[in-house]
Amino acid sequence: MGDPRRQKKKYVTPKRPFDSDRFEQELQLIGTYGLRNKKELWKHKTDLSRYRRQARNLLALSLDERALQEKELVDKLVRNGVLATEPSLDHVLDLTLDNILDRRLQTIIFRKGLACSPHHARQLVTHGHIALDGARVTTPRRIMNVDEEERLLFTPKSPLNSESHPARIAASDAALRASQPPEEVDESDDRFRGRRGDRRRRGGGKRR
Repeated sequence: MGDPRRQKKKYVTPKRPFDSDRFEQELQLIGTYGLRNKKELWKHKTDLSRYRRQARNLLALSLDERALQEKELVDKLVRNGVLATEPSLDHVLDLTLDNILDRRLQTIIFRKGLACSPHHARQLVTHGHIALDGARVTTPRRIMNVDEEERLLFTPKSPLNSESHPARIAASDAALRASQPPEEVDESDDRFRGRRGDRRRRGGGKRR
């Protein structure tokens, strides 16, 4: 079981800590998926490396020796939604970090239209507004199964169950804006204007 005071590190740090290209890629992923820090990103990158290593080791074996372990690995990735079509070890080697990040609870909440941004989705999860089968889930980095994705709702006591809640309205507007091409979004529509801009217009004359 191990000593709880000496837990193993669950991620591998980059070998080149001062790589500018890697800095830009990591910052882009952190902003796109609303991650808290690079440690979260490195944990998912370590999971991806483990899947690839298992696939490479299995490809080195004969078909009879790897049949059972290959089925377990592929079935797990299909169950988690990481592999979608034509699952095989070759497709496991073609996986990218985006395939793992797309299955996070935080990302799924945003894409289901329950939050207006990935950062807002993280806030809803950590504040206890999201439930799976009626049970509260508070871990944004949790990898969700395909079957669990359809059972994600707001907690029964959450005020966000009301469709008139401002956060629900903002989330529906964000989902509508994301589903439309950029040229079809009417910037003059009040629904797509931020409240910050309204406050600036109301209080613009008071600043000196």
